[in-house]
Amino acid sequence: MARFTLPRDLYHGKGSLEALKTLEGKRAMICVGGGSMKKFGFLDRAAAYLKEAGMEVAFVEGIEPDPSVETVMKGAEAMQQFQPDWIVAMGGGSPIDAAKAMWIKYEYPETTFEDMCKVFGLPKLRRKAKFCAIPSTSGTATEVTAFSIITDYTKGIKYPIADFEITPDVAIVDPDLAETMPKKLVAHTGMDAMTHSVEAYVSTANCDYTDPLAMHSICMIQRDLVNSYNGDMDARASMHNAQCLAGMAFTNALLGIVHSMAHKTGAAFADLGAHIIHGAANAMYLPKVIAYNAKNETAAKRYAEIADRMGLGGCTVEEKVANLIAALRKMSDELNIPHCIRAYGADSYPCEQGFVPEDVFLARLPEIAKNAIADACTGSNPRQPNQEEMEKLLKCCYYDTEVDF
Repeated sequence: MARFTLPRDLYHGKGSLEALKTLEGKRAMICVGGGSMKKFGFLDRAAAYLKEAGMEVAFVEGIEPDPSVETVMKGAEAMQQFQPDWIVAMGGGSPIDAAKAMWIKYEYPETTFEDMCKVFGLPKLRRKAKFCAIPSTSGTATEVTAFSIITDYTKGIKYPIADFEITPDVAIVDPDLAETMPKKLVAHTGMDAMTHSVEAYVSTANCDYTDPLAMHSICMIQRDLVNSYNGDMDARASMHNAQCLAGMAFTNALLGIVHSMAHKTGAAFADLGAHIIHGAANAMYLPKVIAYNAKNETAAKRYAEIADRMGLGGCTVEEKVANLIAALRKMSDELNIPHCIRAYGADSYPCEQGFVPEDVFLARLPEIAKNAIADACTGSNPRQPNQEEMEKLLKCCYYDTEVDF
């Protein structure tokens, strides 16, 4: 038996933020990030709509990118004091992910972060509050997923929380919010969405319910991402829908080792002054993982199906897989994303020598590989890498060398 879970209600289209007026409750806590929602007036609009619905409103503001365990605990404490019956998270993936984890701690104050990380092991939520998610970026799709990514900075590791209980009750996918994204964010979140779709399509948990969502989003992203990056706001609105469809696919079909590797490398070099931004990591690793997974016959055929739908040509499965890899690398070029960690600058742009020195990478490689294998996303990957293979794959992602194993 399999399960397919999405939010109870999804409001979409320009102006759909107004759906907040339909929520019923007494108190709503809005969780936001670094200020763009306030700067562009969306935070005030959201608060006004909730007040129009008859609710008292409080805020958790300043949630950082790659939110920490400490941020989650502080936000949960604020919720304990305010006692909301609606948690409304708006902004990029970070504030929404953080708010999901705060929600768990709010409902179960005795829960530890380690408890939260037990895959599909959470107790029943909604004893105190329901959850509404409003994305301003077009990539994570956390507004429709059963996942949250929280960083433990003491270990330099991003941990996925995975449970259908944290699937939001309401999602509001309003493209007006996505128009505020800076160009670099459009690129990174867009490639995150592409990776979600591709990994969901070849995941061992794919099914008839997830395949159409994954494939259609791939075609939309192929058509619209670069145009969105270059300022086409119609394409930007389409990408906001495409990333949400990708989220609907992967929250039910799960992901693979592209995400495992991205989770475990993202903060692994933070002491050197920068993170490997999640969407950029996905863009760099996806072509390598496709080459690795394509040694599995079933996965190779599914990659070939993607290439066919994208109209990439090729006569054999091998040619189609190669064309898919080439098309994704070309997309990264058009989005100014590097192809490997060695060429990844501290500002995320391609450079001759990135911020991660070779000796540091090699010294940390065994631990990163071990953590990637243990990541929650690895189990649904078409091939199960051992320690040696994961280290070799990560080296290919560092040096941009061919995957031949």
